[in-house]
Amino acid sequence: MSVSPVVTLKNDLLLRALAGEAVQRPPVWMMRQAGRYLPDYRKLQDQYDFFTRVQTPDLVAEITVMPVHQVGVDAAILFSDILVMLQAFGVEVQMVPGKGPVIPHTVRTLEDARRFTLPDVEDVLHYVMDGIRATQRALDGAVPLIGFAGAPWTLLCYWVEGKGSKAFDDARAFCFAQPEAAHYLLDLLTEATIRYLNAQVAAGVQAVQLFDSWAGLLAPADFYRFSFPYLKRIAEGVSGVPLILFARGAEHALADLAQTPASALGLDWTASPEQARALTGGKITLQGNFDPAKLLAPVPYIQQEVRRMMDAFGCQRYIANLGHGILPQVPPDHARAFVEAVQSVG
Repeated sequence: MSVSPVVTLKNDLLLRALAGEAVQRPPVWMMRQAGRYLPDYRKLQDQYDFFTRVQTPDLVAEITVMPVHQVGVDAAILFSDILVMLQAFGVEVQMVPGKGPVIPHTVRTLEDARRFTLPDVEDVLHYVMDGIRATQRALDGAVPLIGFAGAPWTLLCYWVEGKGSKAFDDARAFCFAQPEAAHYLLDLLTEATIRYLNAQVAAGVQAVQLFDSWAGLLAPADFYRFSFPYLKRIAEGVSGVPLILFARGAEHALADLAQTPASALGLDWTASPEQARALTGGKITLQGNFDPAKLLAPVPYIQQEVRRMMDAFGCQRYIANLGHGILPQVPPDHARAFVEAVQSVG
């Protein structure tokens, strides 16, 4: 595993907030900031299919850097997709326009599950690491680069369901009816994700985020069976950079999540900043939690709501972000208004 040279950052605000250092203002970035709401991204979308964009390092770099230059965020997040991990296992993943991810061949039995073994993720997903190196060259130290991966429970949802879903009923039923098969796959995904994130660190990212987008679909007791142990293992297994843990909808577990080695916890817009601070004892950085739909409101309302959010969280141990990914119909000027409203503090 080759290790990329250390990058001297012009803006290291994100890393200081993740370390719990005193800052004049919180850093700000947006989940899914590299993509669909930007006109220049849509031009590339018209030229190249989704996985061509993901697998071409120069395109990855161009797309990742766009919001840094065009919106002014304090961090870049690598343009990729959580489902590349399933592709590393040899699973066919189709990205269907207007429909989202489709997995034609799902896992439904223990026999299905045991057909899969741990892949060499650094080799199979080498294009991700190439994309990181290309992006760091393009960033030239402007801001930190965040790598990421999907959490095992969220990846299992797609692997079993075969498509996106509001409730992932089939995936949840699979876990309850066939727990041995579920835990076999969750174990595989956990080990692969640890290796994948460490490879991203070696390639040059300065932080990583673990997305458990569907954690909130599990009842609290089931979250502790099928999600939390694997999140904890990944947080313990990734080294060298701070890790942001985003277990969407699992605010009931914030106190336990704060006891993992994660440097920050992400919150969706349904979480109360005051309650989150209380549950975590104010000892860990929190990230979030602006409702992405508010970016469709008039700019003065966005500015007002940003001030309200920041008053609730406070400036220290805080990263301003959305409560989930930016919506494709958000005007870029509104995204800039959100970023500038945060940056005007201090």
